[in-house]
Amino acid sequence: MAGGVGSRFWPVSRTGFPKQFIDFFGVGKTLIQSTYDRFLQICPPENIFIVTNEIYVDLIKEQLPAIKEDQILAEPIMRNTAPCIAYGSMKIAKINPNAVIVVAPSDHTIANQKGFIQAIEQSMEAASTNDCLITLGIKPNRPDTGYGYIQYVDEVLKTDDSIHKVKTFTEKPNLELAQSFIKSGDFLWNAGIFIWSAKAINKAFEKHLPDMHEIFQQGNSFYSTANEVEFIANAYLQCTNISIDFAIMEKADNVYVLPSDFGWSDLGTWASIYEMAEKDYVGNAVIPSDQVMMFDSSNCMVNVPGEKLVILQSLHNYIVVESNNTLLICPRSEEQNVKNIVADVKAKFGNKFI
Repeated sequence: MAGGVGSRFWPVSRTGFPKQFIDFFGVGKTLIQSTYDRFLQICPPENIFIVTNEIYVDLIKEQLPAIKEDQILAEPIMRNTAPCIAYGSMKIAKINPNAVIVVAPSDHTIANQKGFIQAIEQSMEAASTNDCLITLGIKPNRPDTGYGYIQYVDEVLKTDDSIHKVKTFTEKPNLELAQSFIKSGDFLWNAGIFIWSAKAINKAFEKHLPDMHEIFQQGNSFYSTANEVEFIANAYLQCTNISIDFAIMEKADNVYVLPSDFGWSDLGTWASIYEMAEKDYVGNAVIPSDQVMMFDSSNCMVNVPGEKLVILQSLHNYIVVESNNTLLICPRSEEQNVKNIVADVKAKFGNKFI
């Protein structure tokens, strides 16, 4: 899934060039390129499909030149994750009715690649022999209020006793509730990574979201043909704007979770970039660092153009970001306000800086 706009990373991430196409860590690969390379270790390149907004198709082709036209599923409008998963699952089912599908965001980072691949392959094996919907749950190490949580029970999948039945999903809780989740020991972070068979997910859509199932089922004669684009343009106009979590996962009775720990981050905010970036001895994360000079400054997240000389004096616990003729200076403690700032900028200047 590569259709998000990443507004929390403004001004670096913009509508025309969102975060999945950016190399945040200066490693020579963008987030989507890293995700693509990760899945090449799991399946052949022809089995990788990318669902994105139609305005990003050229960016996909530029950053992933090995991807063929038919592997890019272009959404005409944003309709959240349920329609994009229904579209992808139905198209894959036409190619191979017995397929096992992994759904993953393109803009997450994984520190332990080997552990991730093992979790995916274990889940794929379970999904291939069971009528179930599997999600990966990350073992939490802090009461984070920025993540959704999954509660699981002792009941396990018959063929794999490390995959547990899901009891509840909880959207981003307040701190007190998050602390109680951590203390209880039976809650995991919701990574938004799903594994299921094409048959299981399409059956779930038919049961819990029948209108959307019918819409995309009508495309069976159009998928992988010259008429697919026209069909999808009309189909999306009929789709409800709804997430897969709310539409399917919170309602289905065959949802399971594999507790996992492979150094996952959804890179949802500048704080997550800061946590994963290399830091100097006083906690400054500077990307790139060639022409940034820090004096009596600590615990700052700095992301500025490489050709610019930047000097910071007596600045502590701040985010300093410049891109696209825009400079943002914000306390790290208030970074959740960036999305509101973007809305205010758009209200005052239109799309000029968005």
